Amino acid sequence: MTPPDASDLEAEPIEAGGAPDQADAHARPRGRGPLGEVARLFLKLGVIAFGGPAAHVAMLEDEVVERRRWMTRQHFLDLIGATNLIPGPNSTEMTMHVGYERAGWRGLFVAGACFIGPAVLITGVLAVLYVEYGTLPAVEPFLYGIKPAVLAVILGALWKLGKKAIKGWPLAVIAVAVSAAVLTGVGEVVALLVGGVVGALVLRGLRRESTTAARYLPILFLQSGLEAAGGAASASVVKVFLFFLKVGSVLYGSGYVLVAFLEGGLVNDLGWLTQAQLLDGIAIGQFTPGPVLSTSTFIGYVVGAEGGLNPITTAAVATLGIFLPSFVFVWILNPLIPKLRSSAWLSAFLDAVNASAVALMAAVTLELGMDTLVSWPAWAIAAVAAVAALRYKVSAVWLVLGGAVVGWLLAPWA
Repeated sequence: MTPPDASDLEAEPIEAGGAPDQADAHARPRGRGPLGEVARLFLKLGVIAFGGPAAHVAMLEDEVVERRRWMTRQHFLDLIGATNLIPGPNSTEMTMHVGYERAGWRGLFVAGACFIGPAVLITGVLAVLYVEYGTLPAVEPFLYGIKPAVLAVILGALWKLGKKAIKGWPLAVIAVAVSAAVLTGVGEVVALLVGGVVGALVLRGLRRESTTAARYLPILFLQSGLEAAGGAASASVVKVFLFFLKVGSVLYGSGYVLVAFLEGGLVNDLGWLTQAQLLDGIAIGQFTPGPVLSTSTFIGYVVGAEGGLNPITTAAVATLGIFLPSFVFVWILNPLIPKLRSSAWLSAFLDAVNASAVALMAAVTLELGMDTLVSWPAWAIAAVAAVAALRYKVSAVWLVLGGAVVGWLLAPWA
């Protein structure tokens, strides 16, 4: 078998006084994997990826860096940093990046579709039951154990990514400042950008290379001009599509920001949903696996049913509208990431953004922990799962499934 060209490999310089991580040293060639393995991995993750974006990224890191060696941990961090700078669901866009890296542009679409697909199907079935019976199924006992198990998965990823991203005391200071800012109410994107710019100035200083930013950074903030979408009281298939296309094009931050967009647009401005229906839709997005934005499938179905439209059609166009911009953004952005690395100034900026992105994960983990660890069974599940993840490197799949079973058993003592 002919060995791959050196240009096809993810190269990473060894830092002074150290050696690359084992996962980095044995990374596989880029863009050489079959679509089948990409589809299998992301279908699996789409079924078991509970817990929100931070948990999804943690599971993805475990699969593609630690276990499969598809890319280096440094490049994985670069993708996280770049993804945080564009609109859309960050963890879903990370799956698209990984698919692109592994199998080219076709891998991008296969990975994204396979990760989104299970959530959309499950949410669609629940939407049908909701419209038919007007209530949601009882899943809280299972969620009770899944949430602390997912918390342990995130902690494991934070430990590994943090060691790679925090390369010195300046980046450590920036990471702490970003975490503190987010915890005190500063927006994630603002904190990330300020951390990146300040870190770049500290690491490199103002140099001539900074003019290169003007060539590459605008693509990171590409926005859609669809602010006028919707605006009428009655729903139609086209209006539903345009509304969710607008949301997918301008939605920064975590999936929780989606609540504000949907409440302002669908409940207050358009009157397509009631507050109770919106909250039920958000709840379904929370306890189904995969991206929280699969809520769009539920809402599209309900809007269609309430508005006298074909609910399957409105569910489909809502889902397509909210996720389509992410495919486009990642397709444009991914080839630019090596160019960002080749510039000394932009490389420093990306290092600082990586540290800031890990800090965002830390802040989210703390908030999740405060909401999740509210009883002794939750603490017990989290502690056992953390030992299993950090000490014995148990796969996130088994941690999630085990957490669900144990949570169901211990729920009466919650």
